Amino acid sequence: MGYKLTLQELENFSADFNKSSQNQVVARAAQKSGVLAAAYNDRVQNELTRVFSTELATDNVTNQRQSGRCWEFATLNILRHNFGQKYHCKNFTFSQSYNFFWDKIERANNFYNYIIATASEPLDSRIVRTHLNNAGKDGGHFQMATALIEKYGVVPSYAMPESFNANNTAGFGKALGDKLKKDALVLRKLKQAGEDEKIKLVREQFLSEVYRMTAIAVGEPPKKFDLEYRDDDKNYHLDKELTPLEFLHKYMGDVDFNDYVLLANAPDHEYNKLYSLPDANNIDGTCHIQWLNVPIEYLERASVNQLKDGEAVWFGNDVGEQSDRQKGYLDSNLYQLSDLFGVDLKMSKADRLRTGAGYFSHAMALVGVDEDQGHIRQWKVENSWGEKNGDKGFFVMNNEWFKEYVYEVAVHKKYLTSEQITLAEGPAIELPAWDSLA
Repeated sequence: MGYKLTLQELENFSADFNKSSQNQVVARAAQKSGVLAAAYNDRVQNELTRVFSTELATDNVTNQRQSGRCWEFATLNILRHNFGQKYHCKNFTFSQSYNFFWDKIERANNFYNYIIATASEPLDSRIVRTHLNNAGKDGGHFQMATALIEKYGVVPSYAMPESFNANNTAGFGKALGDKLKKDALVLRKLKQAGEDEKIKLVREQFLSEVYRMTAIAVGEPPKKFDLEYRDDDKNYHLDKELTPLEFLHKYMGDVDFNDYVLLANAPDHEYNKLYSLPDANNIDGTCHIQWLNVPIEYLERASVNQLKDGEAVWFGNDVGEQSDRQKGYLDSNLYQLSDLFGVDLKMSKADRLRTGAGYFSHAMALVGVDEDQGHIRQWKVENSWGEKNGDKGFFVMNNEWFKEYVYEVAVHKKYLTSEQITLAEGPAIELPAWDSLA
């Protein structure tokens, strides 16, 4: 039997609210300007200085616009910083559309794999619904981006420029998602009937149609291109007729993505364990999404050490929490909503993950850190939201925000302890597709 509110209780609530004149003052401010503006902590701007003791050479930023490609942008930003340092060309950029194209093809193929593998499950089962809900979506993980790079290489941004549908993915994503869901019903029926030979022919037709749709929406990727650029010293460079993989291996052959480990801080999971998410891979057989879950101080120290060695750090976070997009602030005390409402709204990081109040929603790159005798004060963050957000596209993040809202960083194995290196080599505990780390 449920609990029913009585009219007397509602009268009591109203009386309790109105007995304090301060509630009326706060209510007027919140109703006029919105709860976030009313709870905004102006002192933050005095504490986030944008001066960093360690800072990489950066200039322009990229812009993912109205798309969920942050994981691809952040990974390519790490790669372009590597290229920029090596070839003295800090504003060189890679084509995000190129990798976006191949992700759609590969992800459709793996979607069909998952649908066929779960054909014996009810259509409304949790695993089948999860795959159907993800059909046509943009979001992804670090290893998904590196798997695409390793298989298909990279091209300069001018070799496959951004298109409307790459910048604004909702329309194409809806059409592609609808097609994949329709295909799923056909493949499930064939699998349930035991028609495995027919499945091969049908899925090949389906994949050809996905290719057609993606080529129409985004454009076909180039098979060869000429590498042409001027470095920071205005020297001209030309290398003709490169394939995307030749470009990757010739100019960035020293980048070994197998040397990276994703350190996670998910306190709703047991620490010092390697976890994997097999139901979210985009490339069959080669992409393995894995995290080594450790206390937050290991993410901090590994990130600092990698920055001091001159390399940016890919990190996954919950950018919608305690952030000012326009000013580029990430501060755990930015909006004091508990004070505004007079209600304790604070939750632990573990509880936010357990309840879905917190989740990995965005990926960016750390390009600087400010330390005072080993104490981390703040971080410089390269975002992919264009120059009109933050300080010409760069955000500043205090370390408390890092502790509360950063969930993973991609760092080299050499920054791990020997025990962590052993753990990172497996075996991994498989997580379901709906896990909080997903």
